[in-house]
Amino acid sequence: MGDIVRAVEALRRGEFVLVYDGDGREEETDLTLASEFVSPPAVRTLRKDAGGLVCVTLSGGVHSRLGLPLMTDILRTAGRAYPLLEAVATEDMRYDRHSAFSITVNHRDTFTGITDRDRALTISRVAALAREALGRENGWAAAAFTREFRSPGHVPILNAAEPLLASRRGHTELTTALMVIAGLVPSATICEMMSDDGLARTREDAKAYARERNLVFLEGQDILQAWRAWSA
Repeated sequence: MGDIVRAVEALRRGEFVLVYDGDGREEETDLTLASEFVSPPAVRTLRKDAGGLVCVTLSGGVHSRLGLPLMTDILRTAGRAYPLLEAVATEDMRYDRHSAFSITVNHRDTFTGITDRDRALTISRVAALAREALGRENGWAAAAFTREFRSPGHVPILNAAEPLLASRRGHTELTTALMVIAGLVPSATICEMMSDDGLARTREDAKAYARERNLVFLEGQDILQAWRAWSA
């Protein structure tokens, strides 16, 4: 549990943690930090040192209050008018039963939405609204969200499956669980770590990156065990 304690302390300080999901799944490492601490320099680190897709997770308690659907459900519903959309919504991934992707958003105060500043604003405001939404009724949260954000945008939202780490154990759920354990807003900002050869960084390469920068590297199994102990 020592690495989990170190990870929780680092996240509370607004620092990065590395999370490897597990053998036989994506077998990828994501660079993550608490969404409430995301800043333009943090986004820059994610896109330069990780290089994958910068996404923001939301716990079930938040995305249910907002009424945020999964993107596959949106496509299937729209497929009544546009059959192509229903056809592409077929989830035939080799590593999981379903995707966590919801909609993409930009904060209404952004310009293009893609700059480090713009994405940091969008993500930090998603986190701030998530914090307040947990203490408010569902109607308030949805209305507040539509006032602040528009879609499509440049920040993909990922809906964590509930109960956390029960049926799905992807980076979305693993990192969200870490935020809950740390007592932070249940929203993580994550980005897959890519290699210069165009493939995902190997676990060993990701571990080396963590050692060089004195960052905590966690296996998905570490988080799962900590979650079971924390929620018992």
